[in-house]
Amino acid sequence: MDLVTQILNGDRLALARVLTHIENDTQDGRAALATLFPHAGKAHLIGVTGAPGTGKSSLVNQLALYFRKQNKRVAIVAVDPSSPFTGGAVLGDRVRMRDLSGDAGIFIRSMATRGSLGGLAQATAGMTQVFDAAGFEIVMIETVGAGQSEVDIARLAHTTLVVEAPGLGDDIQAIKAGILEIADILVVNKADRPGVENTEKALKSMLELSHPTQHIFSHHGKYMSAAPQVKDAALWIPPIQRTISIDGTGIPELAEQIAIHAEHLRVSGDWAARERARLESEMDAVLQETLVSQFRERVPESKYDEVMMQVYKRSLSPREAVKMLTNGRAK
Repeated sequence: MDLVTQILNGDRLALARVLTHIENDTQDGRAALATLFPHAGKAHLIGVTGAPGTGKSSLVNQLALYFRKQNKRVAIVAVDPSSPFTGGAVLGDRVRMRDLSGDAGIFIRSMATRGSLGGLAQATAGMTQVFDAAGFEIVMIETVGAGQSEVDIARLAHTTLVVEAPGLGDDIQAIKAGILEIADILVVNKADRPGVENTEKALKSMLELSHPTQHIFSHHGKYMSAAPQVKDAALWIPPIQRTISIDGTGIPELAEQIAIHAEHLRVSGDWAARERARLESEMDAVLQETLVSQFRERVPESKYDEVMMQVYKRSLSPREAVKMLTNGRAK
């Protein structure tokens, strides 16, 4: 019995082996992805991103426990940063998620970024596809929280959680990092810390600027929102949910918001739109990689080095060098 058939039959060892093939980008991994692709497309992909220290791993841990109580199979892809010097990674998320060990309905896979931008390893999309085909209903992708390039997660997930926490310095650090715009749900974790009101107030103020159709006001010290006079069914205003991931406070409410967002995506048609955009982005990445690989195979190494030397001496710009190599003409 081949690995793909074993995966479809629920074999965890076969699943682990295929995930390793995909992370290493082997021919067996590519073949498995092609065979499993028709079986995918059912899972809810949830991205979890935010600045380091906001408690993303603990939050994912609590969400996974909650989903398991609903008898949903949960897969977690925890992306850790690789060292730019040694190429190694700590892969410590499994240590933080010890509560999930021993549960056959949960599969945790840690992986390193290996230098890829945006905190997402290039193989992450392939791994989520395998989990999807293997019958996991929820696939959570936790990123390294590297900052502005975290927008990559929005291209992969159906629902993106941006996690903030009070007491980490600037109250609007997430906004300055450029990741607030990708949030479907804003999570203020560690809500038992001082300054949680200021953090929530800053986020609400930015939401009001981003979504002028929603009027946010204060009533007896509580922030409330007034519905716009012209209601747009396709408009989604990111809710703000407080959580304390250590004891699970706010987790059921957060899971409810995730379910509401998934329903909104399906009703509004955004689920299909996001799925198409995600597949298009994945195909573009594969196409770019394939074309570059074919190009390097056609161009002799000596010629490439010669042109590169001209670029290094600044007698040729990178754009001119590419034009020369693709046209096959020497200067």
